[in-house]
Amino acid sequence: MGDDRDVHPAFARTLKTYRWRVVKYASVSAIATVTSLVVLGVLVGALGLPSVGSNIAATAIGTVPSFELNRRWVWSVGGRKPALRQVLPFCLLSFAGLVISSLAVHFASAVAASSGRLVRTTAVEMANVCSYGALWLFQFLLCDRVLFKPSRAAAQRLTGSPAPSAASLQSGPKPRRAGAVP
Repeated sequence: MGDDRDVHPAFARTLKTYRWRVVKYASVSAIATVTSLVVLGVLVGALGLPSVGSNIAATAIGTVPSFELNRRWVWSVGGRKPALRQVLPFCLLSFAGLVISSLAVHFASAVAASSGRLVRTTAVEMANVCSYGALWLFQFLLCDRVLFKPSRAAAQRLTGSPAPSAASLQSGPKPRRAGAVP
């Protein structure tokens, strides 16, 4: 299925929307990651603060633009009331990432403790990036399928048509019987 012309038109529109959502999510992740890494680098590298506390601060600061951009730009969700129901689960996702990244950052900092500040800072930032990178796909799927899942009406607005039913996606050319004339 290398070409979208081979699939049902409604499914092709959904696939295009989904691809664009992944690109937007990756962009938001890049923004949040750069924000967190700058804060982490300043706190650990420039100020010489402890790595785990610095990682907590960096993650908390990076979570703010991540939540808002994901909610409003990637998944096109607006309004105040749903935001309150989405903040807690999103923060819990970020906290889970924080726990994993803090363990990785602590380990990297301990391994690089006798090295110079640049090596230690680089090790801490690489541990942060690798741990969040490992969680990236899982978080995307949770946001897409649960947290920011659009209503049926919103899905119709995004794709320009009602979502195709399973039966309509499966219907297509009927297989020919052996010996049948086309």
